[in-house]
Amino acid sequence: MDTEQDRCRLVLIAPEIADMKLQEKAIADALRGGDVASVILPQYGEAVEAFQKRAELIVPMIQNYEAAAIIAGDTRVAGRVKADGVHIEGGTGVLADAMDRFSPRMIVGGSGPKDRHHALELGELNPDYVFFGKLDGDTHPQTHPKNLELGEWWASMVEIPCVVMAGSEPASVIEAALTWAEFVAVGKAVFSAPGGPAGMVAQINAALDEKAPRFDY
Repeated sequence: MDTEQDRCRLVLIAPEIADMKLQEKAIADALRGGDVASVILPQYGEAVEAFQKRAELIVPMIQNYEAAAIIAGDTRVAGRVKADGVHIEGGTGVLADAMDRFSPRMIVGGSGPKDRHHALELGELNPDYVFFGKLDGDTHPQTHPKNLELGEWWASMVEIPCVVMAGSEPASVIEAALTWAEFVAVGKAVFSAPGGPAGMVAQINAALDEKAPRFDY
């Protein structure tokens, strides 16, 4: 995920849709809407074989739109389907193992720090990003206050890029962007949009162009 950017960019959390063709269509629709840095494809408890088949369909499509395809789940699948990265949940031990196995040839992100101390422990491993929030954490309209607090603190202190999980309402993306995070993650705000994912990605990008802080590298 490119961090030499003018403002924060979107990270899409792929929705849980049992029919992989329908899931692929929803993601493609979103990517047609405009700039997206990456798409995180969660395993959602699916068996490894079925998840690999799903990823084999969806990962190349994501890459065709010049977004990074990141697997959250069984890391073996990420390697087999030539994904761009892995999203690691489970703490410093699991992240350290993933860094040893995949970095620097693939993007490796750490997620879910509960507090500043845990965030710094993840940061010591030098992942490509730290993710504040949960992949399914957009249960409320607004961004979770802890995500905002940790994202703002991290962005002001640490050079490693961060991703802040937004809420279920599109306006929460701007709220998260104002932390100066390099990336804002969205799920329901895009994939449950009444007008469809493409229109919402376009709308959010236009709002970010207007309101997001500008980075000065």
